[in-house]
Formats: sequence, C-alpha cells, structure tokens
Amino acid sequence: MIRLISLLVALTVALAACAPTSSGTRLGSDGKPLPQVYRIKERDTANIQFRMLDAVNALRSASGQGPVALDAQLNAAAATHSRDMSVQNRPWHFGSDGSSPIDRVQRVGFAGTLVGENISETYETEIETLGAWMEKPDTRRVILSPDANRLGFAWFQEDNGKIWWTLILGKASGAGAGLGS
Repeated sequence: MIRLISLLVALTVALAACAPTSSGTRLGSDGKPLPQVYRIKERDTANIQFRMLDAVNALRSASGQGPVALDAQLNAAAATHSRDMSVQNRPWHFGSDGSSPIDRVQRVGFAGTLVGENISETYETEIETLGAWMEKPDTRRVILSPDANRLGFAWFQEDNGKIWWTLILGKASGAGAGLGS
C-alpha cells in the first residue's frame, strides 16, 4: 500500500510539472496559494485522457495488474454520463432516463462487459480526482480490477468551473480483445 501511495505521489508531482502555470498566483492570508478553477479547453481532451490512462496504468502496474487501453466507445459512454450528471446536478450512477452504467456501455456498442464506473463532482484536476478515487476502497477496486482491459474517461465542465468526471473500466470480449490488437 505504501508503494502504491508513493507511486501516486510521484506521479502527481511529475504530472503537475507538465501542467500550465499561472504567473499571477494569488496568496491567501496564510501565505498559501488560493485555489484556482481548473479550466479545460477543447484542445486538452486527448492530453487529459492520455494522462489519466498513463496514471491508471502506472497504478495498475504497481499493484501487479495488466494495463488497460483507451476505448472510444467507453469514452462516449463516460461523456454522456458526465453531461447527464451535470443536468441532474448530482453525482450518481443512474442517468436521468433511469439508465445504469451497464445500459450506457451497451448503448454505445461496447462488445464487452462493464467492470465498474467511478464518478466525481469537483473543481479538481483529473489527477487529483484519481488520487481521491484511490483513497476509497470501492473506487480503488474498480481502477485496479484484474478483469479490466479497457478504459473510458470523460468529463463535462460547467461555466462556473465545476467538473463532472466519469471513468469507466470494461473488459473487451471476443476476437481482438487483447491490448495489442
């Protein structure tokens, strides 16, 4: 467990160095930087998804699990659910139409099985959100599941900066289910 936490901290520090910085950082009365809204631009989508994929695979590797591959269908299911959570103004696993995570991955044509779905309502970055998921046994179990070989990750950001994150892990089935195909 300590190895896993150390890896997560190292990964967070390394990725933070890649994040854009602001020269106008404001300090609070305690001398610490005031929180800033994490703004996501359309052009950041691929970078954020691959940062999350790399971070998840690093955590999985440290736990002795195989890697997962980014899956366009699971990304679509995650994006739909992130937007829907915003519309409902609550983080939960059911869609406004009563759909479940299983329903959503089937609707996008994913030919495998759902392993699990992690969701979050926050103003934090994707890496901070992953760190929070890793602190909770249920969401950590989804990320580190030995059954997973596919990952979908998307978000919806409201005008006020709030981000609705959805991470979906699945297991591709049938021919071509291996990561090398």
